[in-house]
Amino acid sequence: MLSAKATELVALLQGTVKMGDIKKQAKVIKRDHDVAMELWQTQAFYPRMLATLILDKKQLTQDVIDQLAEDMLQHEVAQRNQLSEWLMANQLMKQQSTQDMLLSWQDAKSPVLRRLFWYHQARLRWAGQTPPDNSEALLALIEEHLATEEEQVQWTMNFCAGWIGIFEPEYRDRCVRLGESL
Repeated sequence: MLSAKATELVALLQGTVKMGDIKKQAKVIKRDHDVAMELWQTQAFYPRMLATLILDKKQLTQDVIDQLAEDMLQHEVAQRNQLSEWLMANQLMKQQSTQDMLLSWQDAKSPVLRRLFWYHQARLRWAGQTPPDNSEALLALIEEHLATEEEQVQWTMNFCAGWIGIFEPEYRDRCVRLGESL
């Protein structure tokens, strides 16, 4: 049974909802982990999008994240990707302990978490930082696993290779060859 607050929010998030409206609701709520988890349990896309914005990042343990990732698999790919990217941008990137978790998901059981690992690696390059010194190792992993990885993870591995090629000219030709090999 949903709380009155969660019930009201679910009612507001019926039909087609603009992402800007979800963000406005989140600004009003700020943080409310309990309501976020109630919204998540509805299994509906828009309530889950709001949940990614109002979760308390300090309560995001690996077990909680594993369950969120598992739950995302019920959504079609575009929604799953949007949910996972909002979770990463609005929660996982905001605290060192969750950023450290991201780095451990390269071989995660969940394709959602593996995809976030590769998306995070790409993001480290375009976010205006000096690229990490792991590009050689990442490219070796991409070359080894790209052909056998799940499609949503393949796309993100290729995306990461693209960003490596853009920001690190010494790897550009290798990245182009990788992209052409798909």
